[in-house]
Amino acid sequence: MNLARHSITATNPVLIFDTQFDADCQIFTTSTPAGFAVYRSWPLKLIRKRELTGGTLAAVVPCHTSSLLFLLGGGRSPLYPPNKVILWDDALGVEVAELEFRERVRGLACRRGWLSVALRRRVAVFEVGETISRYGEWDTCDNPRGLLAIATGAYATLLAIPGRQLGHVQLIHLPPCSPPVPIGPPPSTLPTKPRPPPAKHPVSIIVAHESALNTLSVPPSGRILATTSSRGTLVRLWDTLTGKPMREFRRGSDKAEIYGVAFRPDEKEVCVWSDKGTVHVFSLVTSGASNRQSSLSPLSPFLPLPKYFDSEWSYAQYRIPAQASHISLSSTTSSRSPTDDVADEEKCVVGWIEVPSDHTDPGRGSTTEHQLVALTYTGGWYRLSLPSTGVPSVPPSPRPGTPTSSSPPKPAYIRQRTSSVSSVTSRPEKGKEKERDKERKESRECILQEYRKFGRWDGWG
Repeated sequence: MNLARHSITATNPVLIFDTQFDADCQIFTTSTPAGFAVYRSWPLKLIRKRELTGGTLAAVVPCHTSSLLFLLGGGRSPLYPPNKVILWDDALGVEVAELEFRERVRGLACRRGWLSVALRRRVAVFEVGETISRYGEWDTCDNPRGLLAIATGAYATLLAIPGRQLGHVQLIHLPPCSPPVPIGPPPSTLPTKPRPPPAKHPVSIIVAHESALNTLSVPPSGRILATTSSRGTLVRLWDTLTGKPMREFRRGSDKAEIYGVAFRPDEKEVCVWSDKGTVHVFSLVTSGASNRQSSLSPLSPFLPLPKYFDSEWSYAQYRIPAQASHISLSSTTSSRSPTDDVADEEKCVVGWIEVPSDHTDPGRGSTTEHQLVALTYTGGWYRLSLPSTGVPSVPPSPRPGTPTSSSPPKPAYIRQRTSSVSSVTSRPEKGKEKERDKERKESRECILQEYRKFGRWDGWG
């Protein structure tokens, strides 16, 4: 008798090599062994797909919502050499140009009319128009992750790259980014242009961390820089004009690999996600939601407490469902490339979207609210709303089979993760305080509004 364990699934698992939002999180791209596709972020819809034969892609980078895409070959059988960047016009379905380098391309970042290419120890910037011209080149320290961040808002100038020394960030100012072309009839009043950037920027280097950088992120305006290190416990925010530190947030107390940091478009909140499978949301303003702190933090001015007790913790979180235990254990035993043929449920990309609010004001009419969209590398699309401030939120109970949403997969065994948030609190006395603590804890959880699957070639939207 054969007693071997077999995995039974309704459909073949989705394998995604890479997925990326555009600068405004209006669309996202995904590359699979079959080719690549472009989706609308919300409502989720497959816009177009391209089936490719002869090789695979490591990344497909969208340039805003235009038809221009930047392709990188990768995987076990690369479609293009890894030292080339292919400019693809998806409206025509053809390659329009290519950039070739002497080494493998590590990372890309783009804005309207500009492309930045990260190599192992340098970053090159190109102006992309009817022709492609090299604008400049800067040396960096060893940058195997291909880190770089570019501001994409109207009239923004910032490009952030690793400095020549470990843990340093170099600030480069490009020509101002042109505003998007308005759609529809022209407005009655002309938009006011912001003040021109100073001719000489006082800060060009920020000493961000003592260890190696892990992520670099900027909002569309480029006024703030977020950095994380290889330790993965802290997120530091910097003023890009003065170079001074603004805030410091603690993701957790144990070491982790932070996958990314994303600013809300109005720069009131920031979200962080890591290999712990948890998305953390921090507030950047004093009004509204407030970040959590240890109960001993008020004593820090009077007692020589460690810096840990004065840290700011996220006010809201969401935990991405883990895979079954045998899959999770096999994925952690060795370090794999994202283009290996192994799916990773916990690896994800998170972006901010703006949706109509359920809480409308009769005096103001319909309003909008910011929500999160998390994309996992196994094709999970999670739309998350933030907990309301003041009143504990009650998560909705989506039912399987509803036309607007579906429940996320429930694995047979959820792998236990180490806690990524720790704080010192006093012991509650009796029942009412315990109930209030429970409500406060529940109110910190982001609410799953909708769950879908993407990445298949069956035309599903």
